[in-house]
Amino acid sequence: MHKVFISYHHQNDQRYKEYLVNFGWRHSIFIDESIDTGGISDDLSDERIREKIRDEYLRDSTVTIVLVGTETKRRKHVDWEIYSSMYDGHVNKKSGVLVLTLPTVLDSNSFTAAHEGEKGVVYPDVGTSVWTSVNTRLEYERRYPSLPDRLIDNLLKPEAKISVAPWNRIENDARKLQFLVDAAFENRIRCEYDLSRPMRRANS
Repeated sequence: MHKVFISYHHQNDQRYKEYLVNFGWRHSIFIDESIDTGGISDDLSDERIREKIRDEYLRDSTVTIVLVGTETKRRKHVDWEIYSSMYDGHVNKKSGVLVLTLPTVLDSNSFTAAHEGEKGVVYPDVGTSVWTSVNTRLEYERRYPSLPDRLIDNLLKPEAKISVAPWNRIENDARKLQFLVDAAFENRIRCEYDLSRPMRRANS
């Protein structure tokens, strides 16, 4: 089983995190390695914050799952966790990233498939005419108004290999969740993430 870190807004989305952890464990898909990063001071430098999260909180995980709810994009700790997951450190290497949009957000039915074979496994009911290429920030922001800016930065970079899947695709389907986690894991080393955006220093 893969070791997974789940990044989410604790106050709003705890029940989804708990469901995912139990579902993943029950079907032998992943082990939850999440630790609350809320105790890290934002008085530290960006580099020190990244080092602490990458080396202390994420060190045993190889895939980060981001649960996107109504407040996720505004939370500094989520941004720190995404950044640190993408950072390729000397000791702890970058993780694969998978995004799950929750039923609470307007963009909960939009999806992006970044991995080979994903369309056939996760979206077998979606016709080929539905799939379109997106290459502008404006269009990604229209499709995904709830996604953190750093995720959109990386959706614009095909080499980042980030899939965005609606919660209802995996909620009761272990095969689809298994595929998405496996694909994020297998492609993590080849991912070329965009880390140019400064780390968020405050919630909004």
